[in-house]
Amino acid sequence: QVQLVESGGGLVQAGGSLRLSCEASGRAFTYNPFSEHPVAWFRQAPGKERDFVAHISGSGTSVYYKDSVKGRFTISRDNGKNTVYLQMDNLQPEDTAVYYCAADEYVRWYATESEYEFWGQGTQVTVSA
Repeated sequence: QVQLVESGGGLVQAGGSLRLSCEASGRAFTYNPFSEHPVAWFRQAPGKERDFVAHISGSGTSVYYKDSVKGRFTISRDNGKNTVYLQMDNLQPEDTAVYYCAADEYVRWYATESEYEFWGQGTQVTVSA
């Protein structure tokens, strides 16, 4: 099994920055290292469906972003620490949501929730105007 724990959320003013972390642990990495697991960030705003934000391949060489966060958000990973990060700059009120990280051993459609078996509990990000 894999456990994912997000941290780094909080309250920030528009134009500010936050860095989210997603730390992974579990016996599954004994057989298949963290570096073999693609990871994504999703978010769910109040009253809305959960939505794709960013994805990073296991090696970190391939990244993908939702159009509205390109140029503002950066996804990265440190496989030595089993951790994926989401650096969020120039935050706007529309970025307010609960942010979740998700992982799996194999992901074909990176923006699709059902592709990911393992999920964290989420961390709240609130951006005030």
